[in-house]
Amino acid sequence: MLALLLTKGGPMVWVLLLAGAVAAVVFIERRWHYHKVRINTTEFIGGLKNVLRQRNIVEAISICDATPGPTARLVKTAILNRSHSRDVIKESLERAGATEVAYLEMRLGLLATFGKIAPLLGLLGTVLGFIKVFMALESLGAYANVSVLSGGILESLLSTAMGLAVGIPCYAGYNYLVGELGSLVLEMEKTSVDALQLVADTGTENAKAPSA
Repeated sequence: MLALLLTKGGPMVWVLLLAGAVAAVVFIERRWHYHKVRINTTEFIGGLKNVLRQRNIVEAISICDATPGPTARLVKTAILNRSHSRDVIKESLERAGATEVAYLEMRLGLLATFGKIAPLLGLLGTVLGFIKVFMALESLGAYANVSVLSGGILESLLSTAMGLAVGIPCYAGYNYLVGELGSLVLEMEKTSVDALQLVADTGTENAKAPSA
């Protein structure tokens, strides 16, 4: 089937194959990244609470640095801004959260774009195939045979099929990753609230920051 696509599908098939390969790489990379940055926030916050109750700020920051993911970085932001008011800490968390979300959304737009334009590229290939058919009819006239016509029609059908074959998985993959992203964002929002409470409960809120 692949050999038929490459030899009979026309130029749009090559473009769609390249788009499909890029989309597959983006999906795998984002899926792996979302999996990698997930942590057990309950255990993480609980462990930090014990450390902060002992006023061991350096160890708490080291734990945050050693823990992958945006939630750990949000907690670190709260700890680093502990000497400020609650409103300032909250504002710092909002800025840090916006930065983290922007990073998590990286390259998702490519999947959405491929999902929308792949069928259109397939349609373009279909039009080009039919143009080839009509050009053959015009040049050959009554001498046009079935093989000449069938080649252009086959190219048209293969382009359409390839456009749908690339576009549908891209769109499905994009929606799946958006769902995963939404779950991570909810987790980050909950962590921001927990971080504020953590700083307050451990008595480090508004505490004087140690000199560097």
